[in-house]
Amino acid sequence: MKEQLKKTLTDMQYYVTQESGTEPPFRNEFDSHYEEGIYVDIVSGKPLFSSKDKYDAGCGWPSFTKPIDAPEVIEHVDSSHGMRRIEVRSKTADSHLGHVFPDGPGEDGLRYCINSAALRFVAVDRFEAEGYEAYTQQFQD
Repeated sequence: MKEQLKKTLTDMQYYVTQESGTEPPFRNEFDSHYEEGIYVDIVSGKPLFSSKDKYDAGCGWPSFTKPIDAPEVIEHVDSSHGMRRIEVRSKTADSHLGHVFPDGPGEDGLRYCINSAALRFVAVDRFEAEGYEAYTQQFQD
């Protein structure tokens, strides 16, 4: 599986998702991206976050107040780099996504700080074509 992923993912996507890396802040695809849609795991395609829950935290990475499908985003204690943080990974593909911090604006006070390289964006007008029509209602006013 790892060899196949090396062929299908970019070097940065592989580094982030498979080696628990971090992409550079402010120089990534989705930090300043605000089109309506969902963000899915680049490896499994499982829905992770909604643009409805995305906000500008000023940290240089896309930030969300909550996952779109909570059971798909799992948490682990991360003691690397001399810090104690909570890492978030996708359940299905075990992709490293980023970290969650207790300084967000949502009702739970959480900030999911996620690497763009771990995500693929699916715009609302592509939901049906890509099999995500179950999420359409969330974007109807």
